[in-house]
Amino acid sequence: MAAKKPNRLAVIDRELCSPQACGFYLCRKSCPINRSGQDCITVSENDKKPFISEELCIGCGICVKKCPKAAIDVVNLPAELQENPIHRYGQNLFSLYRIPVPKKNSVIGLIGPNGVGKSTVLNILSGNLKPNTGLLKRKEIPWEEIIERFKGTELQDYLEKLSLQKVRSAYKPQQVDIIPKLWKGKVSDMLKKSGANFEAVVKNLKIQGMLDKEIKDLSGGELQLLAIAATMLKEADFYFFDEPSSYLDAYERLLVAKEIRRLAERAVVMVVEHDLAVADYLADYTHILYGKPGTFGVVSKPYGVRVGINTYLEGYIQEENVRFRPEPIIFSRVAKTSEKTKPLLEFSGFEKGFREFSLKTEPGTLHKGEVIGILGPNSTGKTTFIRMLAGLLKPDKGEPLTMAGRRQETPSLQNRKLVYKPQRIVLEGDDQNLSVEQFIHKANDKLSTEDRTLLRNLGVEKLFLRTMHSLSGGELQAVFISTCLLQEADILLLDEPSAFLDVEQRLRVAKLIRTVSESKETPCFVADHDLQFLDAVSDKVMVFEGIPGKKGHGLKPCALEEGMNRLLKSLGVTYRRDPHTGRPRANKPGSQKDEEQKESGRYYYS
Repeated sequence: MAAKKPNRLAVIDRELCSPQACGFYLCRKSCPINRSGQDCITVSENDKKPFISEELCIGCGICVKKCPKAAIDVVNLPAELQENPIHRYGQNLFSLYRIPVPKKNSVIGLIGPNGVGKSTVLNILSGNLKPNTGLLKRKEIPWEEIIERFKGTELQDYLEKLSLQKVRSAYKPQQVDIIPKLWKGKVSDMLKKSGANFEAVVKNLKIQGMLDKEIKDLSGGELQLLAIAATMLKEADFYFFDEPSSYLDAYERLLVAKEIRRLAERAVVMVVEHDLAVADYLADYTHILYGKPGTFGVVSKPYGVRVGINTYLEGYIQEENVRFRPEPIIFSRVAKTSEKTKPLLEFSGFEKGFREFSLKTEPGTLHKGEVIGILGPNSTGKTTFIRMLAGLLKPDKGEPLTMAGRRQETPSLQNRKLVYKPQRIVLEGDDQNLSVEQFIHKANDKLSTEDRTLLRNLGVEKLFLRTMHSLSGGELQAVFISTCLLQEADILLLDEPSAFLDVEQRLRVAKLIRTVSESKETPCFVADHDLQFLDAVSDKVMVFEGIPGKKGHGLKPCALEEGMNRLLKSLGVTYRRDPHTGRPRANKPGSQKDEEQKESGRYYYS
């Protein structure tokens, strides 16, 4: 069964590849192996696009550099990876090495960057994709051979059930924003069609208040809870949750984590989660996924959740002697204090009333280059406040932004440009068919060297030739954030920028927001629920309190530690820092550490 394992992988994005664009097969013409008389690069008779022989390829990289569409990638595999992939999509396409071990009575967490195989893992373990073990020359690999490869391991029994089609699966997708495009009507109607145990799931997730709402009117957090509830209602043997915390507030994240853990008592449960504090609280075991996004992915052995997350942050797997990141991720152990002292703008208190909800916010001052984090429970008015600042919603009471120290708006202020990234990212009209480069140029048609660096750091530049509708949730988020940071703005307003981004992307985005804000002395409001992200990006925070869906109160901006402590106390949740990495960890309710911090009044990273 064994086949010769190539020392490198060559991957061609066949969507991007355009022979016409390079004068027909520039890669083949420039390949030194082809020029010596061998067929390293050939042309497919089916789609008339090139294929690269990984056995003959010497890894010179000439074809990668010559391709005008950036459609080719050639990578050397880690020397320690002496095995065939569990699945490869085809010649010169993505490969996945190894697969997580499904276990009942445990929640298995998957952590790693976007694009290294989480969807492939899901499709294999749910029975939607039969693994081919990398043997591309055979049309069909018998299940007996696949099972033989894992004989004597924990995977054998699960794969045998897959082969007999005895695995029922339920999947909570990443991009919940698209639900209103797929479903119409009321929330209750959709959930009652999803499965049994309706009343228990609704009660446990505390979503009674949204049952009579139209799906098209739901917020991002409500869409997330709807998707989670619909998944839990299904009778399944395998539950897979892709980023269940996006759009949820800190309390909802831990509530959902508790309910997901209940499922593990009767089924296999696997979760992809980029909020490390939630992943830590939720999972029992963790697999690290690493590799090169879009090219190949490797699944590590299972670790206890704390060790697994810390190993991922370290970027080095000692047992496999693999370093997949050049340096570790270290979190600050001390809360920041704002050093921004030049007042720029003042905002008055706002009041806004709806049929069933009212909001009141306190006034505050914006300093040059200051980033104010906005945090609090869902449905207490954070997005409403941002939309009023952006001029998309008129307050019942409250004045426009004014220059600090002046009561009346000055003529120069009337033309100030506010750049706004909405919470939910939905492509409309012709934007769906634009290339990423065209979409970026709508925001800034003259990119400087610094702009190009920003796009490269966010991973957007390599997406330029892709169409917008083909992007994943994380890629779409990165593009939208880029369009905001590239524009000349007087104020930046970013709602939920961390959603769908992986851990490294979140920290990178936090750093870029601060860099842009400070270098251009542009104040910025950032609303988010990832406390780790807000910790990294904010100078001060503005806490929202109230009764969700009924009444909201936005407090005056305050010091980071003060605001975080106030929020967590109101939620009854305590966080501590990991002694090795400094990362935030949610304490188990009622644990000794939880009780000690509550007793001392230090809810925030004691």
